[in-house]
Amino acid sequence: MIPAARLWALGLFLVLGGCEQESRVAQPAGDAKTRIVLVTDWKAQAEHGGFYEALAEGLYAKHGLSVVIREGGPTVNVGQLLAGGAADFGIASNAFIPLNLRRAGGAFKAVMAVFQKDPQVLITHPRGDIKSIADMTGKPIMISDGAVDTFWPWLKAKFGFNDNQIRKYSFNLAPFLIDKSAIQEGYLSSEPYAIEKEGGIKPQVYSLADAGYPGYANLILAPDSWIASKPSAVQAFVDASIEGWMDYLYGDPRPGNELIKKDNADMTDDLIAQAIDKMRRYGIALSGDATSKGIGAMSDQRWQDFFAVMSAQGIYPRDFNYRDAYTLQFVNNGHAVDRRSGFALVAAPQNTPSGKASVR
Repeated sequence: MIPAARLWALGLFLVLGGCEQESRVAQPAGDAKTRIVLVTDWKAQAEHGGFYEALAEGLYAKHGLSVVIREGGPTVNVGQLLAGGAADFGIASNAFIPLNLRRAGGAFKAVMAVFQKDPQVLITHPRGDIKSIADMTGKPIMISDGAVDTFWPWLKAKFGFNDNQIRKYSFNLAPFLIDKSAIQEGYLSSEPYAIEKEGGIKPQVYSLADAGYPGYANLILAPDSWIASKPSAVQAFVDASIEGWMDYLYGDPRPGNELIKKDNADMTDDLIAQAIDKMRRYGIALSGDATSKGIGAMSDQRWQDFFAVMSAQGIYPRDFNYRDAYTLQFVNNGHAVDRRSGFALVAAPQNTPSGKASVR
């Protein structure tokens, strides 16, 4: 599994087309009055688990919605599907995507950020000369094309990285496995597990988020038209999704997992279990503002910090109105954490070590 958070990090709006087959998972309409088609950014996986959990437990139906999850994949373009009306809401892998869509003329906003921490990591073999991301300055690093315009500028600004360090990462682990001096990008719940399983190596894993990377991940995009004309439906979707994510990460994930496996036969129990474990241990969803304001929380300050870094690096014009790319209207009420306060107690610490981390 190669998550979309890296393949589609550049958030291109007008280039790629197509979509994977529609998910086999949908709830009966029943008495629900509002139908919502949610398109995901990748094939069904644990990183979508809260949405599948809300579907499996009937939480969307309880909030007056009839929801269909349309599974994404390697040819999906969430922005294009939203613009063409093939889907109502969509998952944006990272904070660049709503900004890029808005810059391209898209009338969509991020209405919730499931992941307070972007699960992007840098990975090395066990080695004594690297104890932090700062130690990688000047060393060759394999990154994808999408990374060049997303987290790489932040690494340059934060740690003094330069473009001469860039080596091509094509989502093939073989070059890393055979070169003990290699460094590559990865996703917390993907490459580290695959490296350990395929190569018998316990890699050193360095979290960008724990080193200060300010971007959100796993955001929900909703059209401006829905926000203006159907705000109660948007709120219902956000509320049900928050409940689903709390149940999935800190309750019983089996209902959601069964639907995930129906959509994606490649998802095995071990892959799902290790992904859930990492999302919990590293506080991917429940940390920072989310511990008091609820899963999905966002803040003007976080968006401002993110935009300031990226505009300083030339990714966006300094006069770009980045605030049009998100709204706080539907989040930050804290209801999920308040109602299920016991869950917040098991969340990972907000400031986990940014150095070497065991991933099993």
